[in-house]
Amino acid sequence: MKIEYYTNEFQTNSKLFESLFSSVDEIQQTWKQTPVKWNLLEILCHLYDEEREDFRTRLKSVLDNPENTFPSIDPPGWVITRNYAQQSFKKMLQQFSQERKNSIEWLQSLQNVNWDNAHQYPKIGPMSARYILANWLAHDYLHIKQIFKLKYDYLKHTSNQNLSYAGDW
Repeated sequence: MKIEYYTNEFQTNSKLFESLFSSVDEIQQTWKQTPVKWNLLEILCHLYDEEREDFRTRLKSVLDNPENTFPSIDPPGWVITRNYAQQSFKKMLQQFSQERKNSIEWLQSLQNVNWDNAHQYPKIGPMSARYILANWLAHDYLHIKQIFKLKYDYLKHTSNQNLSYAGDW
């Protein structure tokens, strides 16, 4: 397994997230297409929490001792319990960027890793280190797609224009 592929992708995605998030004004940061969908601030807070408490933590756990129970997480619940809507967008972007940097540095420091180490997760089954790492990167891609869709929807909403000339979404 080439860890360099993953660290390079995480570095690229980090720059992309910073660019996507830093180019929005305060109104767009909290705009929602519907009340149940996440806004950009909520997505950013989610990425920050997932970086620290899910993917890096669980990957480290599987590599260190796959028999350990994973720490509990509640991504949908954190939106409310951690008051995502009231967080500082600028501060969250700085914190997420720092956590991503920490993750990349940690990944680059790994040596002689058994990527087949696996934790038996009750709802999923075996979750190997390789599986967690691949899903961490996939998680980035899903949220990049979500951010672009939210930006597209915001443009459609605020421009009051038919966007079909641009092409099909």
